[in-house]
Amino acid sequence: MTELWQYEFMQRALVAAVLVGLVTPVIGTFLVQRRLALLGDGIGHVALTGVALGVLTSTSPVLTAAIVSVVGAILIELVRVRTRTSGDVALALLFYGGIAGGVLLIGLAPGANNATLTSFLFGSVSTVSEQDIWIVGALAVSVAAVVAFYGRELFVLCQDEEVARAHGLPVRFLSVLLAVTAALTVVIGMQIVGVLMVSALMIVPVAAAQQLSKSFRVTMALAVGIGLLSSLAGLPTAYYADLAPGATIILLALALFCVAVGVGAVRKLRPHHGTAVPEAGTMPQTGRGRVT
Repeated sequence: MTELWQYEFMQRALVAAVLVGLVTPVIGTFLVQRRLALLGDGIGHVALTGVALGVLTSTSPVLTAAIVSVVGAILIELVRVRTRTSGDVALALLFYGGIAGGVLLIGLAPGANNATLTSFLFGSVSTVSEQDIWIVGALAVSVAAVVAFYGRELFVLCQDEEVARAHGLPVRFLSVLLAVTAALTVVIGMQIVGVLMVSALMIVPVAAAQQLSKSFRVTMALAVGIGLLSSLAGLPTAYYADLAPGATIILLALALFCVAVGVGAVRKLRPHHGTAVPEAGTMPQTGRGRVT
């Protein structure tokens, strides 16, 4: 096992996998709570357009994907809020426009081929460069900073938008912030698991954690652990079994979900003694909006 990490491309892939496993479930917890599980899929398709733009202009595909994804996330919030278009229709528009733009631009890029597109669609550890690691690391720090500073407000928003508005929280700003943070998270994970599957790593660990806990914080912590375990176990498994790394990571996450469902079912069958005490912290306090 140790000789695997002697290769530089696997070392870079390991760093990227750790960042993916840590960050994606954190944002996924907020998205699941707000019933926006498919948002990552839509943004992933837009990220494909950014990748193709980077290939076309001979710049960093990760950087252009980040820029285009952020713009797409802001646009979908504007479409959802300012027009009569419902959330699922707005996501569908994002799906179709993103994939069409990516295929069109990659076809115009000189020297590009199907392998170039496939590596970003389904992930490829060999394409992770040192420059990509720095960009992904900066994006991960940005996402962590947003969650650390606005985590309480985002929690209230995801619980109930009307309650957040009644307490004076900037609902529109927080909605856009969550969408932008999700966009950056998609870009963080796209080279390891691919733009078509990165949303699964945002949602599946959270769904597994929900089988074991009803607490928001505990669910997030468990989801991060499951995401990290899936990423770290998926890389060597894919390498030695000659499998696609992205698909291997997602299937491991799904396997852990099945285990969590089984554990949760066993726990429900066990007799409970005493009176259940409601969990504290359902509506956390924050100085930015006077939530009590």
